[in-house]
Amino acid sequence: MDKKSKIFFLVMGVLILGSVAVSYYKYMVKRDYIVHAQADCDPYTEKCFVHVCDPDPDVDGECTGDPAEDTWYTKNINRIAYNIPNCDPKDESCTALVCGENELGCSYEFCDETNVPEGDTCNDPAVYTLENPVEEEVEEGIGEESDEEGAADESEGDATSDEVGNEDGTDIDTGEGDQSEETAPVQDGTDVKNTKGSNAGVDQTEGITPL
Repeated sequence: MDKKSKIFFLVMGVLILGSVAVSYYKYMVKRDYIVHAQADCDPYTEKCFVHVCDPDPDVDGECTGDPAEDTWYTKNINRIAYNIPNCDPKDESCTALVCGENELGCSYEFCDETNVPEGDTCNDPAVYTLENPVEEEVEEGIGEESDEEGAADESEGDATSDEVGNEDGTDIDTGEGDQSEETAPVQDGTDVKNTKGSNAGVDQTEGITPL
């Protein structure tokens, strides 16, 4: 091997090693690359990719048999790897597949006629909202709470009425039988003093008043 060939292979080796080192630093250390993934999509407000579970276990795995659970609504997300936190995307508190506010290099891709995969369809939020209204459930919940509050108020009102009735029955003093003596004037000028409970029934104290 001549001198020129040795120099050529030496230069090529240095370039290859340098390229590997730069790539390792960029992808493994700095994590400066774009991640393309599927994220959950809200069919009420977003135009999602609609995928129905394939019964073939080699395609989507096992289906549940429930149409609601076997229908998936997704959107594509492009995000730089170093912005993605190290957490489980299935965890509700994980924001791995959520773009931060004003985050550079992060974007969503929604479904349209040009990018829909074969076998999938696009979701129309307006149609989905009409077919799956959420206001009825909210109104039913509010109605049930109102009925419960009305029943509670009625029970409190009945209890208050009973308490008032008992107080009236207890506090009323008719005054009957409290007086032991009664004095009544007599037309002939004689004062008659009645004492209840005496054997004679009436004790008369006679005194003629001069006219």
